[in-house]
Amino acid sequence: MLRIEGLTKRYGRGTVLDAISTQVAPGSLTYLLGLNGAGKSTLLRCVSGVTAADRGSVEINGRPRSHSPRLRELGVHLDHDAFLPRHTARRHLRWLGRSAGIGDRGVDEVLDLVGLSAVAGRPIGDYSLGMRQRVGIAGALLGDPPVLLFDEPLNGLDIAGIIWLRTLLRDLADDGRAILVASHLLDEVRRNADRILVLRGGRLVADEDLDDFLGDSPDLEHAYLRTVGDPDDSEYSA
Repeated sequence: MLRIEGLTKRYGRGTVLDAISTQVAPGSLTYLLGLNGAGKSTLLRCVSGVTAADRGSVEINGRPRSHSPRLRELGVHLDHDAFLPRHTARRHLRWLGRSAGIGDRGVDEVLDLVGLSAVAGRPIGDYSLGMRQRVGIAGALLGDPPVLLFDEPLNGLDIAGIIWLRTLLRDLADDGRAILVASHLLDEVRRNADRILVLRGGRLVADEDLDDFLGDSPDLEHAYLRTVGDPDDSEYSA
């Protein structure tokens, strides 16, 4: 269980996150939506601890996030370029595991899971964007954590990769993990989501099961635009 209470983040005089409270239950594949600049990435960074929030709390399975062992309780993939380009995928994952106190356990397994076993000895700097996404996903899964955060993990994946990740996320949720994914690909969200969160201007304006969010809208796009308003009229669009 991931529980977020009153999470607030300001930069100067601007409020980027305004008292966000929600939870992601085990077995739930929850998608985080919002226009550019709405606060999606900032929320994930604050939840993960990469960025310090000004107020609020994050709990994982009833414990403060700061008391939860890295990789074992929370897996995170937020940046497809968060690697040393000269390192191989295997070396990067071994470094992650050792820095989190779990050693090399699981490295070969996650490399196989993300389809990189055959190229694990190549420098990450030689990888395509889609391959770097797979390295990041492997790192998030390394400690077999019950809670996972992903920021736009579909970016750079080809059609086969999109189908692979769609299936992987669904399987991980069905195995009981709580998963929060920021995405702007509404077709994929419609295919896979259990629950929808929508940010607008740093505020949580929707927090509903997918069917309730859709309501009587003909499709997810209409339901989303009904919630956030016309992107052309929004100061948050880009």
